[in-house]
Amino acid sequence: MSQHSHTPQDSRGPLHGLRILDMATVLAAPFACTLCADMGADVVKLELPDGSDPLRGLAPVKEGLPLYWKVANRGKRGISLDVRQPEGRDLFLRLLPGFDVLVENFRTGTLDRWGLDTATLRAANPRLIILRLTGFGQTGPYAARAGFARVFEAMSGFTNLTGDAGGPPLHMNYPAGDVMAGLFGAFAIATAAAERRLDPESPGREIDLSATEALFRLLEPLAVEYEQLGQVRQRAGNRATYTAPSNMYATANGEWVSMVASSNPIFRRLCAAIGRPELADDPRFATNPARVQHLEALDGIIGAWFGANDYPTVAAALEAREIPFSKIFSIEDILEDPHFQARQAIVRLPDPDLGSVPAPCQVPRFSGYTPAPPRTGPTVGEHNDEIYAAVGLTPRDMEALRNQGVL
Repeated sequence: MSQHSHTPQDSRGPLHGLRILDMATVLAAPFACTLCADMGADVVKLELPDGSDPLRGLAPVKEGLPLYWKVANRGKRGISLDVRQPEGRDLFLRLLPGFDVLVENFRTGTLDRWGLDTATLRAANPRLIILRLTGFGQTGPYAARAGFARVFEAMSGFTNLTGDAGGPPLHMNYPAGDVMAGLFGAFAIATAAAERRLDPESPGREIDLSATEALFRLLEPLAVEYEQLGQVRQRAGNRATYTAPSNMYATANGEWVSMVASSNPIFRRLCAAIGRPELADDPRFATNPARVQHLEALDGIIGAWFGANDYPTVAAALEAREIPFSKIFSIEDILEDPHFQARQAIVRLPDPDLGSVPAPCQVPRFSGYTPAPPRTGPTVGEHNDEIYAAVGLTPRDMEALRNQGVL
């Protein structure tokens, strides 16, 4: 990892010089690497020569083009390699000295079975940072279990909070557990990189990231709430049961609006907005604990006001008194919204098949760093020639390995 001074004019990302070999599949760990690529890291995506990563077949797919793959692996160069074959394993170990970080998400013990145990990896690169992202971690009775986002969400307690009171728990129509674990993965990589830059002689780290633990980490007060108060937080629909009012309300013309007015000053302004200023001094609603205790009555009053007015009227009244709210945006709303447009929150990723495709911008924004939109994810083995040539393979070597199914 290169050392360089950072200036406000530095157009290289904060992770410039960090080299990551991403041999993970599907979404959680690759998403961690993509976030690092957004911040300037050089990420090389390794996949099997047959292109069998399930993400290539996961919707959305258009006429055989893997749209999800294109946006999820943006900003990466791509190589193909079957590390399960002896020649592939040897070539993999030749590559490792050129990288700072290795990212994998196979079931615990899989790399060991392929002859790529930690000692072997360390022999190839003693200072290598290894991120192992699995469903349940490297230890414990569930270590070898397969895991998917919905499993992480269910086991962490996350899904138990989602759904209507008295109704079944609900998963959202998106692998939230994967991308949340990926955020922790990017944080882990950046943390190890920060240590390396502060102490260039620091040893290589091995990072054990459990996706289930990552989700549970987000549910911070649940354990203490249960131990100290004997309460098991449950589903409550769109209503928050810890602060009020905080709910979703339907307007007369069918728009759904999420609104939070839980602090006392904001609640007082809301009371004025709905034409009921006296509610702010009603003992049932004067404080947040009181409002939580009388949620049904409070939401009945607020819901009736929303239901009697169309969305433009609701929006004008809430905006005038600075009440935090938003209608429920679809992707169509996001693409057309003037705020998202002004901030260029949607960027166009150059793509060899489609010209360009829309995707979220890099997050967060660093002063002095305005990156060009990254290219979409690579095709299978797209950068084999340049990357393998750098470790001494000739075109004849690569042709032989391709014929053996190694590349």
